Amino acid sequence: MEVDLIPLSQLPSRYDIARSNLYNRLKDLQIEPIKQGRKAFVNHAQLQLLDRLHSHLQQGGLTSEFIKQQSDYQLVAVATPELATNPFYEMHNRNEPIVALQPSVLVSVVEAVVKRLMPAPRSRLNYLRELEEAYQNDWLLSTSEVADLLGLSQKTVTGYGQEFTDAGFVFTRVGIRKGGEIAWAIDKENDLSEPVSSSTKSLKEVFSSAFDPE
Repeated sequence: MEVDLIPLSQLPSRYDIARSNLYNRLKDLQIEPIKQGRKAFVNHAQLQLLDRLHSHLQQGGLTSEFIKQQSDYQLVAVATPELATNPFYEMHNRNEPIVALQPSVLVSVVEAVVKRLMPAPRSRLNYLRELEEAYQNDWLLSTSEVADLLGLSQKTVTGYGQEFTDAGFVFTRVGIRKGGEIAWAIDKENDLSEPVSSSTKSLKEVFSSAFDPE
């Protein structure tokens, strides 16, 4: 059975300190001794607090550090009362710094983390810009790269055969990339039609000369 009240006179010997040091600790911890007649006492909770402070000082800590830790603990205990009655938390966390967040702040933090982890949404026209860049630089794209840009499966791309068109670009098989994927050259439909137009124009000039001599 625990004793509810402990005489103040026993504490200097308990901690092997002078009475003046004990009074300083009581003052720092804002402990008001319980007076009964001419004697003063501390209750069990106050004794535990004094014991923890003594242990903290024995480990080389400062009174100010201990008081701040206690204030942080009390802040969390108010926000989450279950911690105040959790002996495991009390045993393992009483000497560790505590950060207390309001629920609204916690939600904002989680949202910010999720936004950073999620990839930024791609513009619907980004794939056209990337295809244009590949075309301008004569890059050979792999099947997986073409499929990713066009939003198709690799099986669909390879199933198109030797050549296919999409979004104004012409994709032609030209070999094998490192890793075994098919390499695709990119042209534009307009570019491929230009030689035909020139040829047609030349044929018209020939026939015009033949049937409309000067």
